[in-house]
Amino acid sequence: MSPIRVLLAEDHNVVREGLRLLLNAQPDMQVVGEATDGRQAVVMARETCPNVAVLDISMPDLDGLQAASLIRRDCPDVQVLILTMHESDTYFFRAIEAGASGYLLKKAASEDLINAVRAVAQGEAFFYPPLARRLLEGYLKHGKASVPAGPTAYEELSEREREVMLLLVHGLTNQEISEKLVVSSSTVQTHRSHILQKLGLETTVDLVRYAIRHGLIEA
Repeated sequence: MSPIRVLLAEDHNVVREGLRLLLNAQPDMQVVGEATDGRQAVVMARETCPNVAVLDISMPDLDGLQAASLIRRDCPDVQVLILTMHESDTYFFRAIEAGASGYLLKKAASEDLINAVRAVAQGEAFFYPPLARRLLEGYLKHGKASVPAGPTAYEELSEREREVMLLLVHGLTNQEISEKLVVSSSTVQTHRSHILQKLGLETTVDLVRYAIRHGLIEA
């Protein structure tokens, strides 16, 4: 199996070198390019066609969110993982809107970064767990989100499917959802497949964007 090709974009040399060493030490990963600013990251994404682009937000020229948007526009097969120090709901939602499949804080464990790269490379979403939990707690505190007026595909979902959907878009894994709802992981996966099919979506990341745009979670 070919290794996951990773592009790194980080303007701090020491941090970027540490990330390269960490990822290249994994048997299933290979760093194929390193950028020091957002514009260079966009150019290198076009040239190297990585599977995953790991972008910092605070970079000169173009920031990571601007770069993410351009990379997703020009290279739709490249999955974007935002790696940042910004523990902000606003930055998180802006990253998702820019096309990112994952959002991870730099203070996270090395294992989280490795798992995040693998997850987004497979087309799945990966959100920094404490941030995802905080977003979920806010949802639970304020009650169920409103649904747009008029008939929508969302209304075709069963109550259980809606419950699973909201847990998915707040970053819980299939296993975490199965434990929370006391059902099997395979049942959660079945619900996920039905949700995506009914909404005409392909991935959990698409589901997050759908939820934001339809007011099911606050951006």
